[in-house]
Amino acid sequence: MTETAEKLLDIRGLCISIPGREGARVAVSNVDFEIGRGEVLGLVGESGSGKSLSMMAVMGLLPHGMQVSGSIRFNGEELVGASQRRLRALRGRHIAMVFQDPMTALNPVLTIGAQLTEALMLHNRTWSRRQLRARAIELLELVAIPLPERRFDQYPHEFSGGMRQRVVIAIAVANDPELLIADEPTTALDVTIQAQIIEIFDRLRREKGLAIMLITHDLGLVAGLADKVTILYSGRVAERGEIEAVFHRPRHPYTAGLLAAVPSIDTTSARLHAIEGVPPSLLDRPSGCQFHPRCAYALPICIEQDPDFQWFGNSMAACHRAAEILPNVD
Repeated sequence: MTETAEKLLDIRGLCISIPGREGARVAVSNVDFEIGRGEVLGLVGESGSGKSLSMMAVMGLLPHGMQVSGSIRFNGEELVGASQRRLRALRGRHIAMVFQDPMTALNPVLTIGAQLTEALMLHNRTWSRRQLRARAIELLELVAIPLPERRFDQYPHEFSGGMRQRVVIAIAVANDPELLIADEPTTALDVTIQAQIIEIFDRLRREKGLAIMLITHDLGLVAGLADKVTILYSGRVAERGEIEAVFHRPRHPYTAGLLAAVPSIDTTSARLHAIEGVPPSLLDRPSGCQFHPRCAYALPICIEQDPDFQWFGNSMAACHRAAEILPNVD
């Protein structure tokens, strides 16, 4: 966290277990990270790495039966073990989430205005209909929806994919939350709409001091918007730190592999780099470092022992050979 940012969300030793016939399976293990007010943190990893699961734990939206341990502190308040009543009071008002698919996040039989005013009424029960409508139209303007008075009475199917995504963002920020969790906010959008979404997030951060958690596969989005990044692999933190330190001097082979897989207009190769193999299943996790079956640098110690974190200035990585194979270029 930067020196000027006040700590808003602090996660320490987060573990999430999923019940099964053969006993509970650990999906997320000892995850640590924090985000300050006005900061943007990118949470990156392949599908199944635990990104969305970790944020659903923050929101208190995990399916029944999942077990959560560790610490999730928001504004100094412990959320692990908090009552559903308390979590409902926090959701929307203090912590909000932009879900991955705007078409399924929006109710197809309710107008956009009805869904915006519903989000407002939950935390502003004394407002009149006129106040609710005025605020809803203001929110549509905030996210650059054209003709907001007309759009207020339309249905989700009358909006393009990019406009639906902006409506979901408007609903999320309706009550001026302190933390916004955005789950794959630019998935399936063309580059022009992606740029508009990024601009909205950046403006909300600058004008309202909003802290943003970006859950994404898009390393370009993280590089352009985030202050810090946390790389998850198989439910564990592989590397985290300041964005420049991690992206310019990656210390974990998994991070380096992800960055090498990003297409570039400067590349001279016709083929993209790919990380060999597939992420491990919860039912058959490898011993030691979770990444060793796919790692070109693996040694016997990687198979036997889970690596501790090593600090490298503004970043840290869980790799036995971090200093050896990825030396600092400075």
